[in-house]
Amino acid sequence: MFQVELIEKCKQNNRQAQLQLYNQYCDGMYVVANRFVKNTMEAEDIVQEAFIKAFTKLDQYKAEVTFGAWLKRIVINKSIDLLKSKKQYFDDLNEVHLKVVDTHYENEWLVEDTITLAQVKEAINELSDKYKYVVMLYLIEGYDHKEISQILGITEVASRTQLSRGKTKLKELLILESNGTRH
Repeated sequence: MFQVELIEKCKQNNRQAQLQLYNQYCDGMYVVANRFVKNTMEAEDIVQEAFIKAFTKLDQYKAEVTFGAWLKRIVINKSIDLLKSKKQYFDDLNEVHLKVVDTHYENEWLVEDTITLAQVKEAINELSDKYKYVVMLYLIEGYDHKEISQILGITEVASRTQLSRGKTKLKELLILESNGTRH
């Protein structure tokens, strides 16, 4: 069944179509949620809540992006809402004196070829929350600064600044990793 046809059936509350769509996306959405909340049960709850919201708001889905991208946004928002509710606020995320990030040096933060993706993800998890979420949304989830600012409720300048600072901290961690001096 084609995606468009499947979504149309879901809009008509066809339970089989909803189950098929759920089965198609649940594992990937769980991975996204777990990246943020780092708790199996909470990630599972987030995925369930995200699907419930998606199915109840399916009439708002306009196919401007893929269904997966739309659903992923719901999962990320639910994850961030949970973190906020647990008082894990994004301290100083929207600092008063933000500097505009100079993007001319984007590639200067590259590290040794021997560093694995797993090591990068581990290092991202070690970042403070105010950097971690912007870095995750930008580098791993692929959101741009406008989308990050909407998701986190910060300015685009704050997103750029936090990304720049987060990448600097990340580079420091990865340099330590490549030198074998981390941990």
